[in-house]
Amino acid sequence: MIQEKQRSKWSIGKLVKISVLSVVILIILVHVIHALTFDRIIVYNEISVTATNVPIEMDGYRIAFVTDIHAMDRFDGRLQRVVVELNQRQIDLLLIGGDIALDRNDLDPAMELLSQIAATDGMFGIEGNHDHYEALFASMKAHGITPLSNSGVYIQDGFYLAGVEDLWNRNPNVAEAIVGAGPDSFVLLLSHNPDVSMMQDTTGIDLILSGHTHGGQLNFFGRWSIGLDSGIISHYGDRFRGGWAQSHDGTPVYVCRGIGQYYPRVFARPEVTILTLLHG
Repeated sequence: MIQEKQRSKWSIGKLVKISVLSVVILIILVHVIHALTFDRIIVYNEISVTATNVPIEMDGYRIAFVTDIHAMDRFDGRLQRVVVELNQRQIDLLLIGGDIALDRNDLDPAMELLSQIAATDGMFGIEGNHDHYEALFASMKAHGITPLSNSGVYIQDGFYLAGVEDLWNRNPNVAEAIVGAGPDSFVLLLSHNPDVSMMQDTTGIDLILSGHTHGGQLNFFGRWSIGLDSGIISHYGDRFRGGWAQSHDGTPVYVCRGIGQYYPRVFARPEVTILTLLHG
């Protein structure tokens, strides 16, 4: 009788261990499969911003935001496919959010591809933490792309575009970047690292576009990031993992997940953001 009870307890214990192991293996498989399938497919995320200071003539104005490329095109043709897709979507303005290439030899090929995107009002870009800004800006200029470095420019009457230096490598200055903007203009700021929006005054800005965080890069079921909470990527944890957020003074911030792999994405699909401005 005692032996039968012992065998029964042993069987239950073994069953529990097998069940736990099976669940762990299943969870790992789900994440691996997601990383090898969905996390390699770029999503073209259409968002819109409605504001009274968007010029009425610009109602419906379309902006493509491409960031965190990491020069992956040399391996899988990803950037070439982005160019083809955006040329089918009637883009008015192309914005490049930094982290173009890890190797300087990849800069010119990446810029050459991006320059093939048809954008009515041209192409503008900023640096990221993996960019050598002098080499990047030289390559941008050579391919007809205007770099923004704590500076801004009017794209159309009433629409001011600004960009700041990278937070990790240089000295971003939001006030300097938007100094040329009129008080009634719609002001869009490019900042590779969204943390800038928590460290400087952004009250004169209507929208900030950022990248850098790669959607958390490695996420447990898409909800908990392994890297962001450590402060290695951002000092503000999941606040800027991806999608809509706010600066410390309430300015809308949209954080694009970017398109490069850099290292494996898990529940962090690569993204190109297409922004539509609406007057109202």
